[in-house]
Order: sequence, then C-alpha cells, then structure tokens
Amino acid sequence: MRDEAAGALEELFAAAEEAGHRLAVTTAYRDYDHQFALYDSWYREHGQEWTDAVSARPGYSEHQTGLAVDILTEDSHPDELLDSFGGMPEGRWAAENAHEFGFLIRYPEGAEDITGYRYEPWHLRYVGTETAASVFEEDVTLEEYWDQPPAPDYEYDYGEDPAAP
Repeated sequence: MRDEAAGALEELFAAAEEAGHRLAVTTAYRDYDHQFALYDSWYREHGQEWTDAVSARPGYSEHQTGLAVDILTEDSHPDELLDSFGGMPEGRWAAENAHEFGFLIRYPEGAEDITGYRYEPWHLRYVGTETAASVFEEDVTLEEYWDQPPAPDYEYDYGEDPAAP
C-alpha cells in the first residue's frame, strides 16, 4: 500500500485491537498481473457478468492504486471474504469507525447499482480523513460524493479486449 494509507491502516488496526477486535489483511496492493490472474480465473469459472459484478478488470482495480485493502478477522482463512463479515463484530466496528482513519467500506450493501459492484464489507478504500468523514456523515457512496458513474462501462467484452494480454 502507499505509505499514507498503510500508516492509516496500522492506526485503524491498533484502534480495533484496543476495542477488542483483531483484524488482518487478506490482500492490499495488486499489480496488473495479479489482478489479471484473479479476474481471469473467475471469468473462466463463472463467466463475464458474474465476474464483472465482483471484480474489476485488470487495469481498473482500486487495489492497483495502493489505496485499497481487503480485511477480515484475524482467525479467518484468507479466502473467506464473505458478506457475513459485515455482520460480525469486527465488520460492524470497521463500518462504524474506518472513516476516522480515512477509509470507507467501498461497496456498501444495497448500493450495487451505484457502485457497479456487489456488497463487499471487507473492502476498504483509503480517501483521507476529511473525505471519509464527509462520505460517512452524508451516508453516500464515493460515486455519489464525487459525482461519478458506477464501475467502468467497458468498451469491449473481456475476451475481445485488445488490451488484454
């Protein structure tokens, strides 16, 4: 992760632990090749529509910016990124407090048509404390706050994308 985001994440984890919640990182920065492998494996297993709802295509992922991180409970398996995390004490704490450290639950429940992605209570995006506080207080998505459209309307189907390796 970028230095500022990584430092903020360390502070968030320390505050969570002080509140009795032990969090862990499952994935943070992903380079293009990692994002390609992830997207491509899901595409081959589930098809384009499902995969576009749960993962950004390579070159479009927030993880490639160094500002996104996926978290879970310390005793979870790294592959257990489940919607149920949002209902766990750790997930509720993150949703209620992440903004104080500059992070947002990036893809909130019920906002799929706005964000372009399904609910991901584990996916945090660093935007800085001022923006995070405003988004949290206004109870909007980042798209609404920045007046941006949902996930990219890709010009090509994945298998036809001339930029794909």
